[in-house]
Amino acid sequence: MGNDRPLISVLTPCFNEAENIEELCRRIRQTMESVDGVDYEHVLIDNSSTDDTVARIRAEITADPRIRLIVNARNFGQVRSPYYGLLQCKGQAVVVLASDLQDPPELIPEFIAQWRSGKRVVLGVKASSEETRLWWFLRSAYYAFASRISSVPLIQHVTGFGLYDRQVIEIIRETGDPYPYFRGLISDIGLEIGRVEYKQGLRRRGITKNNFYSLYDLAMLGITSHSKVPLRMATMAGFGLSALSLLVALGYLIAKLFFWNSFALGIAPVLISMFFFASVQLFFIGILGEYIGAIHTHVQKRPLVVEKERINFPQPKNDGATP
Repeated sequence: MGNDRPLISVLTPCFNEAENIEELCRRIRQTMESVDGVDYEHVLIDNSSTDDTVARIRAEITADPRIRLIVNARNFGQVRSPYYGLLQCKGQAVVVLASDLQDPPELIPEFIAQWRSGKRVVLGVKASSEETRLWWFLRSAYYAFASRISSVPLIQHVTGFGLYDRQVIEIIRETGDPYPYFRGLISDIGLEIGRVEYKQGLRRRGITKNNFYSLYDLAMLGITSHSKVPLRMATMAGFGLSALSLLVALGYLIAKLFFWNSFALGIAPVLISMFFFASVQLFFIGILGEYIGAIHTHVQKRPLVVEKERINFPQPKNDGATP
């Protein structure tokens, strides 16, 4: 790896996680101190928390100079903020894990062991979860669907929890993607990926920050970023439905010609067909809108994150805000 004691960065994005900060920092510190032959930094990027998360991180920095903090000027979402934080880390490898402690820090030594053996990416894969069976089923169905239509093979049941080599981070930086589907981007790079299976626990403190909109946003991002299948399905369905409507129209015309007096052409078939084709059109216009929205995001050239402050960073600010 080039140095006798490589620097490992541990990145934990957070938002309103005051109740978890003390245990998070303690478990990461204990875990990293148990790994021989490495130095580490613990980088927290706070997405403009409204509780006392920042105050508690400041207290942890006082006790441990290896902890660093970036505070965002506002909430930039759960895609841009972690991505920006990743680009600010200085380690030869970066471990990313959520601050809600559903991703166990105790797996980090296994990530590092695989990294030392030559893996450039090592991902934590959820073999099971303590969440409800319904949620597990829905997630599994989505992963299977997204993987099936994707142009690259996607690893299922991963959240981004894992280790990423500096080479991978620089490749990601060069893509310049302002709103990446990170899990798909890692698969798209094509480097060999190590896997560590684990059982994901339930959140013990605080409340989840995910809602229907955020989950829908991630789901559509995963589909539109790595697949053109929905667009092509829309095209094929358009041709197919056009042919079907033409056949229906010809059928009614022939029936009317042969049974001119006895065949009454009612309003019901007209209304049913009109509403059916209108609903199909709206559905595929929505799909087109998702792709156009993705293009709009890419051409805006806005910064990933605007920092309010950064604390305990020994080096000048990285230019990763506009990668």
